[in-house]
Amino acid sequence: MRVLLVGAGGVGTAVTRIAARRDFLDRMVVADYHLDRAEAAVAALKERKGRFGARRLDASDQEAVRRMLIEERCDVLLNATDPRFVMPLFQASLEAGVHYIDMAMSLSSPHASRPYEECGVKLGDEQFALARRWADAGRLALVGMGVEPGLSDVFARYAADELFDDIEEIGIRDGAKLTVEGYDFAPSFSIWTTIEECLNPPVVYEAERGWFTTAPFSEPEVFDFPEGIGPVECVNVEHEEVLLIPRWVDARRVTFKYGLGDDFIAKLRTLHALGLDSTAKTTVPGGDGPVEVSPRDVVAACLPDPATLGDRMTGKTCAGTWVKGTRNGVPREVYLYHVVDNQWSMREYGSQAVVWQTALNPVVALELLSSGAWSGKGVLGPEALPPRPFLDLLTEYGSPWGLREDR
Repeated sequence: MRVLLVGAGGVGTAVTRIAARRDFLDRMVVADYHLDRAEAAVAALKERKGRFGARRLDASDQEAVRRMLIEERCDVLLNATDPRFVMPLFQASLEAGVHYIDMAMSLSSPHASRPYEECGVKLGDEQFALARRWADAGRLALVGMGVEPGLSDVFARYAADELFDDIEEIGIRDGAKLTVEGYDFAPSFSIWTTIEECLNPPVVYEAERGWFTTAPFSEPEVFDFPEGIGPVECVNVEHEEVLLIPRWVDARRVTFKYGLGDDFIAKLRTLHALGLDSTAKTTVPGGDGPVEVSPRDVVAACLPDPATLGDRMTGKTCAGTWVKGTRNGVPREVYLYHVVDNQWSMREYGSQAVVWQTALNPVVALELLSSGAWSGKGVLGPEALPPRPFLDLLTEYGSPWGLREDR
């Protein structure tokens, strides 16, 4: 398999470190707007087989991406950029006739007059609008294939197939017990993406109502996470699983809640109040004259790069899927989960836990596509594909998942 990996940040670099240990890969071209980042990711592998190479690429330049896919004779594009670049990469892959995988879907926009009640443009709507073209081309766009979304969706499919006869609710629950020495505020994942998903109206799905929205940080609940993480207050956040799972899994309600903490929420509210979450360009003075910048990009530039925090981080992160329903007429609740200890991921891969956990899952998906264990055409989410091959291979990668019976 020949892969074009676009994005050599924390997640993209972790992808290369995981993929380098597997034999299914024939070639991976690591492309980034900053060539030095791509070159550093490749050089750190010390891989003697020549399977990895670095190139400069502007992810917003759809034609340049299409040309590179053809020049490098790629089978698939793996998108490790932030969601702003989903559509040019998605469309370039379709035009080049190659498969496509991302970890976050095309951006949403709130309803113009009722943002906290009705959906406007939903996450992934732009991609699903092109599903027929992908199917007619005989190519697969596997969307939302990180950890959340991604592994969480695989868990939902597995629960529906093997653990439940009837599902009342599927709730993605994400929590961590991580500290970063020396920083009062140091998000462990892209602050650009974090602002986007946390300050947009969260989406909830109910079978009788369809998709609808609520206010940010609504419906707080305390969820008890496994492996020593413990109770964490979680709140509604906009996320792809709520838009993906109901398309393929029969459940009466689907939610996503994230353990953010009061301090993190307060900082996000302050950014919003000051307009620093905006992506619209504003003019500021510069050394050579006025410069147009996005306030959100300024915030991201002022905070530490999450990929560099591993040596200062301690603790664990947990991603998982809570499911409530019945089995053989008996009420049942389970939590399917995946926990990564930062000390372990740093020791084994040199990548901090949150970015490593995200990067692991698209590599597993690539290997399943390479072997033929997963296949399809059109625009599909992870829950559209058989879960058992994925979960078995995840364990083979040395990162097993868990299942906790809650009732």
